[in-house]
Amino acid sequence: MAAGPWGWGLAALALPLALLLGGARRLRRRYAAGGDRAPLRGMAAARADGVRALLVTAHPDDEAMFFAPTVLGLGRAGARPAVLCCSAGNYYNQGEIRKKELEQSCFLLGIPASDVTVIDHRDLPDNPAVEWDTQLLATFVLKHIEANNINLVVTFDAGGVSGHANHISLYTALRYLHSERKLPEGCRVLVLESVNLFRKYISVLDVPISSLLPTDALFVLTEEETEQARRAMRCHHSQLLWFRHIYMLFSRYMVINSLRLL
Repeated sequence: MAAGPWGWGLAALALPLALLLGGARRLRRRYAAGGDRAPLRGMAAARADGVRALLVTAHPDDEAMFFAPTVLGLGRAGARPAVLCCSAGNYYNQGEIRKKELEQSCFLLGIPASDVTVIDHRDLPDNPAVEWDTQLLATFVLKHIEANNINLVVTFDAGGVSGHANHISLYTALRYLHSERKLPEGCRVLVLESVNLFRKYISVLDVPISSLLPTDALFVLTEEETEQARRAMRCHHSQLLWFRHIYMLFSRYMVINSLRLL
């Protein structure tokens, strides 16, 4: 029986999709193995084993939901980051539970509890409608950077990935410290690229797109590492609503992080 127009249309769609998926997988293996370009290609002057990195997040689960490729990629390169979480995630009065979940998640990502710090301050509430005070936040972050001799900070960009006001507040505070030259000499700031909704939910298919666009750092996880990131995310039991399971399956942030230097 001859194929109808729908059959030919599906076949025509399936072929380029299969080619794109195959190319994405090959690129994924190349970047995960080190690839042709260093993952910190905009920071070639610093050896990975000399990097003292700090991941600055807004809530428990940010480290797994958004930054797992960076955390595992830095760890793979010998530069495991510490975590500074700027709230306990107490929007639904679950702060104490979420602190424990954060430690469990970080453990699975290779970060010991001794390298995880939570700021639980009444003026830094977990609230998507609240912009945190830039001076207060910058003071906390700078104190942690100086006390731990940090020379690489990783946080959100101006879009905050999801547009959450607390995420954007972190960018504002780090941008202030950077522009006012308050950071220690040699301390660099990488911000996680926010992408459009289409790219956000095409998972590994975003690897070819990201590899063609200008970035200062690009981290791509292997299939095994992606499952490790998902296990870390599953530690946040209190947050695992139905849409988070869909997010774990389709979000590019569970597979790839592209970052820019301030």
